[in-house]
Amino acid sequence: MKRRAFAPRPDFAEHAARIGFHFAHIDGAPYWDESAAYIFSMREIEDDLEQATSDVSALCDEVIARVVASEELLERLRIPRHAWSLIAETHARREPSLYGRFDFAYDGKGPPKLLEYNADTPTSLYESAVAQWHWLEQMIARGRLPGDADQFNSLHERLIARWREIANGAFVHLACMSASVEDAGTLRYLADCAMQAGSQTALLDMGDIGLRGDVFIDRSGRRIEGLFKLYPWEWMFADAFGSSPAMRATHFLEPPWKAVASNKGFLALLWDAAPGHPNLLPCFFECDGRAAELRRYARKPLYSREGANIALVDGDARLAETGGTYGAEGHVRQELHLLPDFDGKRPVLGCWLVGDAPAGLGVREDAALVTSDRSRFLPHAIID
Repeated sequence: MKRRAFAPRPDFAEHAARIGFHFAHIDGAPYWDESAAYIFSMREIEDDLEQATSDVSALCDEVIARVVASEELLERLRIPRHAWSLIAETHARREPSLYGRFDFAYDGKGPPKLLEYNADTPTSLYESAVAQWHWLEQMIARGRLPGDADQFNSLHERLIARWREIANGAFVHLACMSASVEDAGTLRYLADCAMQAGSQTALLDMGDIGLRGDVFIDRSGRRIEGLFKLYPWEWMFADAFGSSPAMRATHFLEPPWKAVASNKGFLALLWDAAPGHPNLLPCFFECDGRAAELRRYARKPLYSREGANIALVDGDARLAETGGTYGAEGHVRQELHLLPDFDGKRPVLGCWLVGDAPAGLGVREDAALVTSDRSRFLPHAIID
């Protein structure tokens, strides 16, 4: 694994417009960065990253099954009581997951270490599936990469196949907070995959969803039977309609049981289930006496997104701390494992699942110790 400098394509802006990559810049700052790329060997991808993704996914399935059957564990995760039966029912029916992302710290020298599981509403999908694949093809065509260069990336094909499997041609609504250009771009991409899988779709802002009796409807009055939402389950459960009978009348993607795995407390439950697992870091609820024994740790709210309200602690020193509005429900402490340093940049490796299968890699990096929603996305390649 290494970070290699590349000259950006002089025609990138035109190419981005052509493929619909409208958030290569966000709020006037570059988000997509092809001035460098991360290079991996096939062994690093297959034996380390892909294997870790598969192994951790299998462990997650086991732990989720325990949690949905345990009121004690649901309470520890601070999931509201009115959601417990819905979570259990959708898990018992084995309602399928579309996709998710594990964020690993990895430097090519040791096993990848799981930092968090983005089980619900993960973004950086389009750039992982499409934008960086176009970069690879063009770098090969222009002689900047060898002809046999490859990429850990079967996302696009797997997403279409997964949509075909779980939607089976049915109409699907897709919703997000459309003021976010990144969320809106991710939603458009997922809708395109669903359409290629044979489903008709409609894109909605979350504010366009109404309640009529016991069903959700869109602004045209059409019943929402199948809904993909880039809107966190913890927000949904806290909203006024979060305990409505309509929650049971709608087929959600991701299903309600994904709320268990998207909670940072799930990291502590993983460690309890498999202490010493090579891809896990010791992690404990802050109220657990074992948490006080960690001298170097990352303090994370149970509900937190985009690197908000994270503190990195080394003994009496705080190495980093981010702001935000999360933390009221409690925290976990995870053993500190700093991201590796490559030329002053610290990459986090997002390994994608489609269903339960490893499907790709996206790399985001920052000079800061904590990855945030303003960290940049860099492409990668496999070269042996």
